[in-house]
Amino acid sequence: MFEELAAKLTAALGRLTGRGVLTEAAVKDGLRELRRVLLEADVSFELTRQFLERVEKKAVGAQLIKAVRPGDQLVKIVYDELVVLLGEKQAPVAFASVPPTVILLVGLQGSGKTTTAGKLARRLKQEQKAPFLVAADVYRPAAVEQLVTLAQQVVVGCHSEPGVTDVPALVRRGILEAGRARARTVIVDTAGRLQIDAEMMEELKALKAAVRPHEILLVVDGMTGQDAVRIASGFHEALGITGVILTKMDGDARGGAALSIYGVTGAPIKYLGLGEKLDQLEPFRPDRLAGRILQKGDVLTLVERAQATVDHAEAEQLARKAVSKKGLDLQDFLTAMKQMQKLGPLKTVLGMLPGVNAQALQQANLDERRVRHVEAIVLSMTPRERADPQLLNGSRRLRIAKGSGRTVQEVNQLLVQFKQMQKMMKSAGKPGVRLPFGKGPGGGFGM
Repeated sequence: MFEELAAKLTAALGRLTGRGVLTEAAVKDGLRELRRVLLEADVSFELTRQFLERVEKKAVGAQLIKAVRPGDQLVKIVYDELVVLLGEKQAPVAFASVPPTVILLVGLQGSGKTTTAGKLARRLKQEQKAPFLVAADVYRPAAVEQLVTLAQQVVVGCHSEPGVTDVPALVRRGILEAGRARARTVIVDTAGRLQIDAEMMEELKALKAAVRPHEILLVVDGMTGQDAVRIASGFHEALGITGVILTKMDGDARGGAALSIYGVTGAPIKYLGLGEKLDQLEPFRPDRLAGRILQKGDVLTLVERAQATVDHAEAEQLARKAVSKKGLDLQDFLTAMKQMQKLGPLKTVLGMLPGVNAQALQQANLDERRVRHVEAIVLSMTPRERADPQLLNGSRRLRIAKGSGRTVQEVNQLLVQFKQMQKMMKSAGKPGVRLPFGKGPGGGFGM
């Protein structure tokens, strides 16, 4: 996410951070480069102009701090203004004092509304908000069946009436059913169109008047750039949306929609969809995203994700064993790799670490299939072989290669890298020792 924007923005700022003195001319020269980067990222011209004016005003008039290099102060100013551009602070769902809270999901066809409804239901269920789904997309073929299936996967209630076209009445009955089921939140999946038209807006206005929702969240494809901003403006003007959910952000290297929507509409971005899986919906936090864009990392989100997905007792046991005299064996490595996979795609996890270069990460050969190849190799070993890799002679390695569908060379490479990892893990317990990031055909294991 935002790899291209992050790489270009960091490169532009990097030419200024090393300067001992930051003159007004140097600031203006740097801001010209920032202007180019932001416009290439699909940020609107007017927002780019306002952003750079604020940065220039603060940078030129900044009182220099002796302990901080002038270039680093400029990076801090850019970070602060990025946070403002993105919405300043997190905007969670506003829940009603008397449940149920009714949330309308609106948007064009293809933006991912129905899948997002399932993702949002899963997240709200984790937050103890007792969600309930209502299938109100009566036009798109199989939309109702898709939502019912998602509700079954998330294990929440779902109201549907196939064949009914009176959407306001259908939704009112759905809200009543949710009340009987003691739901605290009702998520309504509404119908979309291929483009904004008067008929769709009139239907949504009638639905808004009939059910008086507490939140109207626009689901929009983040990869459409300035089109996403135009769509958000149209929906906001007609309905008064209370927030935005940006989908498909895992494929958006530029980030123009995220950087523009709040500034143009005033409607905060509430969630980001980062993939197709039901657990790939994250709350939108402007300060953390600004840190990611400037390659300062997002350790807090990584920690929260780890807390939610990783088995803590298992992780502590692995950590103790890693620095012990015996060290990790291949069974422990397999367990650790599965824990790592729970955190999400390797590129996403590495992108949350401070100092990881976005351009290098973009070019890195981090094929997720390689992780599965390594897993297949380890699973093809006997428990005794995993505990004692010294047993793996030539004939055993040939058997493992055949059993895993990989080559003997890949088995040998894995074992070499495993020995290197054991040495690094043992040295991690020593003060002042820094673990390097290794390279190699093991993919995620090499990292």
